[in-house]
Amino acid sequence: MPLSPVRDGAALPFVDHLRQESDRFRSVLAGPDGGLPVPTCPDWRADDLLWHLGEVQWFWGEITQRRVTERGDVAQVEAAKPARPADRAGLLDFFDRSSERLAVVLADTPPETELWMWAADHSAAYIARRQAHEALIHRIDAELTVGAERAPVDCRLAADGVDEALRVMRGYEPEPGLTATPTGSPVTIALVDGFHTWTVTPVRVTGTDSDGDAWDVPRLLVQGGPADGPAEVSGRAGDVDCWLWNRPPVGEIGRTGDPAALRVLDLVLAGAID
Repeated sequence: MPLSPVRDGAALPFVDHLRQESDRFRSVLAGPDGGLPVPTCPDWRADDLLWHLGEVQWFWGEITQRRVTERGDVAQVEAAKPARPADRAGLLDFFDRSSERLAVVLADTPPETELWMWAADHSAAYIARRQAHEALIHRIDAELTVGAERAPVDCRLAADGVDEALRVMRGYEPEPGLTATPTGSPVTIALVDGFHTWTVTPVRVTGTDSDGDAWDVPRLLVQGGPADGPAEVSGRAGDVDCWLWNRPPVGEIGRTGDPAALRVLDLVLAGAID
């Protein structure tokens, strides 16, 4: 399965993590009250969260099963999506079928298989990686919704989640037609339990990409070289992963160094990840 950038080439079992996090998500939300508010997604109730992850997993299962590679074919996939079930039993059944199908087709698909993806990596491997992290974050949402004890987060998965959040979900990679203008000083992100560090610079990305989409958004540019920024944010991998997704960490997030650099970083992270 896909390789983790923070594991020096050692593979992480993303499909296994996808199954485990999805199972935990489902078990937490299986109670009778679908109207509980989701504190981390203020416009949602528990049933909305259940439907969201179910439809996301349905979509990527469909992309993988159909071997969709072109952006123009995505509309056909969207058009085939079933209507939202009207009751809780229907939502749970839809989630069960969507989640199981996604795990099965990803396990059966060679990781190097090209598939459509909105990110730069168009491989089945990245879809498996992305969906493992999607399930993890929404599992945490589910626990917060019902007031359940937070299950432990696998340190290696969380460290990989930090890398993905910084490089992909909140990151920017140079691309023709886009310009990244620094808006603040570099900040070091350090994991105290994973021994990984990143140095990121807040930037404003503007221009039009190769797909014709206009950009005017704050992002993070991950830099190579030593971690020598004037400020540092540190914590355990699971906590830093939550922090990057605007979810409450369990443990402490340390913040040291230049307050101005940290404020600009906070402005980038204040926006929700789509």
